[in-house]
Amino acid sequence: MIRQQRTIAREFVIEGLGLHTGNTVKMRVKPAPAGTGIKFIRVDLNPVVEIPAVVTSIPEDATSYRNTSISTGPAEIHTVEHVLATCYGLGIDNLLIDIDANEPPEPTGGTYAYVRAFEQAGTVNQGAPADVFTIDRAVTLKENGVEIHAVPADDFRVSFTIQYDNPQIGTQYASFSVSPDVFEKEIAPARTFVMFDDVERLREMGLIKGGNLGNALVFTREGVMNEEALRFPDECVRHKILDLIGDLSLLGAPIRGHVHAVRSGHAANVRFVRKLWEIHQGRKRSAAATEAGVWDINLIQAIMPHRYPFLLVDRILELEDRKRVVGIKNVTINEPFFNGHFPGHPIMPAVLIIEAMAQTGGVMLLNTVDDPKRYLVYFTRVDKAKFRRPVLPGDQLKFVLEMKSLRRGLCTMQGYAYVDGKLAAEAELSSVIVER
Repeated sequence: MIRQQRTIAREFVIEGLGLHTGNTVKMRVKPAPAGTGIKFIRVDLNPVVEIPAVVTSIPEDATSYRNTSISTGPAEIHTVEHVLATCYGLGIDNLLIDIDANEPPEPTGGTYAYVRAFEQAGTVNQGAPADVFTIDRAVTLKENGVEIHAVPADDFRVSFTIQYDNPQIGTQYASFSVSPDVFEKEIAPARTFVMFDDVERLREMGLIKGGNLGNALVFTREGVMNEEALRFPDECVRHKILDLIGDLSLLGAPIRGHVHAVRSGHAANVRFVRKLWEIHQGRKRSAAATEAGVWDINLIQAIMPHRYPFLLVDRILELEDRKRVVGIKNVTINEPFFNGHFPGHPIMPAVLIIEAMAQTGGVMLLNTVDDPKRYLVYFTRVDKAKFRRPVLPGDQLKFVLEMKSLRRGLCTMQGYAYVDGKLAAEAELSSVIVER
């Protein structure tokens, strides 16, 4: 599925204590333009330091034990995995996160509090295509009894197996096809956990200073010390899935594939993400084009059902969700319709100009549904069509369509076609989205 990049509609603030450092922290989460990615900004430093949330922000020699940390030079952010898992699980690609300490707050209730904050802020599509990383072959990490595998799949699925000596946990397995709804209901409520026998040792190591029974589960061999019961019988493995999602987000791109981890932790997760990163960077798709919001012919074909000789849009230059789309069609003498329209005096048929205009609008319209391949766009009416000048071989048609109304799959757009900045055609187009 092709989807647009997303950010939040408005900024919000979360305050509290860092889970491991115990430091008091205020975190301001702000919208960011398409192509930004997620960036933490240490506003408590002078000058401020920006730390991108990607795996290259983790030094090769860094060690991860109970959390994942990113850095730019000496400036660090610890325990980023819970915030990043929330962004990834909710499908948010671009954010600027101002933070005045070295670790995000761990709110009472755990990661689910982040979900509520993001939902209250709202999300917006940004027009630019998300640079989805598709697992097209098996990728495997095996070391010291830990395994992580990624294999092809039609969606993003995460599976996890854990094995603990503590009888209250034991062996647990869970698997989820991760969507925003699944993440919110099945994964985000799962709290971080620790064995009571490990608490003192971890605190001596400088960890879990901000942990408490409000944001973490504490297990003895007889049960949990928390007043609140387990939210799920397999809450521990669900939290491990949450951690893994947060670490996978350091790839900097949504994943299409199935990732299955066995007994892994943050250190192994990060090493696995480095493997994915090398594959992702080696692929030929232009990151610059994606960041600029350009939808190339491969992305168009992933959305539109049309194929040669009836795919009449070559590139989408701009897409403002449910508002406006701009696309181009390069007209060449090799177009099959020029054989008969007209021999010796080739002119692009007016009806095909309207069709190309309609297909450009169809890209925007199919981007309003979750799975474009399940749907078709039927154009139901053309009104006020006017043709101002002929379109000839060698011309480049630029289409601009503006959404006038969209309700229950019924749509009306106003379309314009330009050649060299001059209006060549215009029409009002009505259509409907139907399942195949």
